[in-house]
Amino acid sequence: DFSKYINRNFSNALRDLLPLRLIPFIIERSGISPYKKVNEISFEERKKLLTLIKKLEFKVKGVRPISEAIITSGGVCVKEINPKTMESKLVKGLYFIGEVIDVDAYTGGFNLQIAFSTAAAAVKNIFIDKADFQ
Repeated sequence: DFSKYINRNFSNALRDLLPLRLIPFIIERSGISPYKKVNEISFEERKKLLTLIKKLEFKVKGVRPISEAIITSGGVCVKEINPKTMESKLVKGLYFIGEVIDVDAYTGGFNLQIAFSTAAAAVKNIFIDKADFQ
C-alpha cells in the first residue's frame, strides 16, 4: 500500500514496508529506480513488485552454533498490533503470533510462552470475529 507515500522515492517508501536489509535486494530485482517517485510507479511495475515479494524464496546456506541460534530478531512492529487480540492495526482480520512479532526474549522458554500466549489471544479473537460474520 503506497497510498501514504505518493511523494516519496521508491526506496524511502519501502522503509516502512520491508526490513531494511531486504530493501536493496527488492529494489534490484524489481527493476524500479530507487529514486522514482511512488506516484510515478506504473500499475504493471506495482504488479511485478507484488509478485516479486509474494514469491520470494530464501535458501538456508548454513547455521550458526546453537549458542548463537537462540532467537529470531525483527518481525512485525508491536505498535502495529493490538496486544489484546493480536490483530493487525493496519489490516482487519490479519493476526500475528509468536516469533513473527518483533519481540526478543531471554532464553529459557520465554519465546515459547510468547508463542503460546499470542496464539491463544489470536485464536480467541478469530473465533469472535468469525461469530460476528455469521
